[in-house]
Amino acid sequence: MSDADLQSIVDELAEHLQRSVAIDDPSIRLIAASRHFGDEDALRIRSVLDRAIEPAVVEHLFAQGIARWTGPGVVAVENALPRLCAPVRCNGMLLGYLWLIDAGGSFTEAEIAAADEAAATAGTVLYRRLLLHERSKARQEAILRELVSPDAAVRGLAIADLHAEQLFGDDFGHFTVLSVQRRTAEDAAAHQVAFEAALEEGVRAVTDDVALMVANRARGWILLIQRHPPARALVDTIADRVTTRLRRLTEPSARLAFGLGNTVTDLRSVALSYEHATLAARAALLLPGTGDLARWGELGPYELLLKLPADDLLTTALTPAVAALEQADNHADLIGTLTTFFDHAGNIQRTADSLTIHRATLYQRLKRIEQITGCSLDNGDDRLVLHLGLKLRTLAAAYRGQTYPN
Repeated sequence: MSDADLQSIVDELAEHLQRSVAIDDPSIRLIAASRHFGDEDALRIRSVLDRAIEPAVVEHLFAQGIARWTGPGVVAVENALPRLCAPVRCNGMLLGYLWLIDAGGSFTEAEIAAADEAAATAGTVLYRRLLLHERSKARQEAILRELVSPDAAVRGLAIADLHAEQLFGDDFGHFTVLSVQRRTAEDAAAHQVAFEAALEEGVRAVTDDVALMVANRARGWILLIQRHPPARALVDTIADRVTTRLRRLTEPSARLAFGLGNTVTDLRSVALSYEHATLAARAALLLPGTGDLARWGELGPYELLLKLPADDLLTTALTPAVAALEQADNHADLIGTLTTFFDHAGNIQRTADSLTIHRATLYQRLKRIEQITGCSLDNGDDRLVLHLGLKLRTLAAAYRGQTYPN
């Protein structure tokens, strides 16, 4: 049997057995499929058309333990014909699954042996592909790491290397970094493979343009290389697919923080997009209400404050005015009132409505705040001191309660 490519393996086995044959990757996404022999069902047709099947069916297959199989076995699928599943392995590594549809109700020993042999041959092909892919990915990751180096000379060499790889044409002139970070450090090493697989799922969401990725134990980033600036919907889709994939591979409660940098039109400026994406991901980690995806350019004063080193921020966070207010705020009303006041740009009516208090009560609290802090809310500089003090206080509290993965 030829081992030149997967398609020849699938076609030869299908012709030999007169059965439909397919090979999926370890995530049950179609890699190769034979012609049909009248034994196809709706599930096979959807797989061929969509290159994948419904998540519920995938979960049902994994629940039968196929990822641990070392030899062929029959699986039952709801609303579909039974299937013979032959794990595709090489050197003990699971690389995919070979499927035969059991339209006749049983498989002979010869058919099972033929499927097992074809799966072994396919494993060799996929292992070779994996080695080539890993070498290519390692090369691309090295270039991307140099592309965001602090050293301008190193960045220049990386740009030349990136062009030499010929991964995209001259019409691809928009570059955007999406940073991804695990929210907790537990089992970061154990989940490294799952994290990388999740990022690869995000890369696959980019179909009409180019996406390259870098990943380590708990942090990673994707470089989007496009003809036009990325649409919000595409970024949302990438984030959703990465999160969904990680949850399937680890635990359903797994969460990630995403940060989207600004789009640049020069490879020499990718380092700036990377810096902004990293800071935006930090905002998603630290700031309540930001959500799991923070976009640079939408973070207001935090875009300045997040650039402060954590140690400097923690030592300067509690400004004298805010410290005095915090000490005197026995009922936890004053800081909340001042925060809401600034959130509504000093509008008395909207602030009172948001706090569900009377305007007179609001005026009394604001007067009390001025007396405690020694600041005038009619003075622009005093307002700035108080507003930044509150923002620094929020960031410092988040830093003290946040553990970053290495």
